[in-house]
Amino acid sequence: MAVTADGGRTPVEGLTVLYDAQCSLCVHLRHWLMKQRQLVPLDLVPAASEEARRRFPGLDHSGTLSEITAIGDRGQIYRGTSAWIVCLWALAEHRPRAHWLATPAGLPFARASVLAAAKYRSLTAAPCDPGDGACGVPGTEDQDGRLPSGLW
Repeated sequence: MAVTADGGRTPVEGLTVLYDAQCSLCVHLRHWLMKQRQLVPLDLVPAASEEARRRFPGLDHSGTLSEITAIGDRGQIYRGTSAWIVCLWALAEHRPRAHWLATPAGLPFARASVLAAAKYRSLTAAPCDPGDGACGVPGTEDQDGRLPSGLW
């Protein structure tokens, strides 16, 4: 459950996860999340895509490219470490781990994991402008440099 501004609790019954479709690690994690048994349905949408902009017009979409973002079905917004924890919380096999990661004892481990992923992304991502359409997921382009349509 998420806590609202007035201190009330709002149940999360579905999550939209915005992921960087140009990042090989993010795409790998997307596939991994989709293979897991979900207690809360996850809808994975490329960050800053037309679909993401249509669904969430008030969101800072450039920020979603640099930080995992999850949006609950009632408007709850989770970013960074909180987003990763709520994604794990949505999974049957990982909910107990998510509860622990959200504690003062577990939070440093969750933060370290998110920071390690960010470092990996910075080392493996091709330098590009997110809006130019020329960025690709390393190793997935065909001979003409295009992404195969079946990748997503």
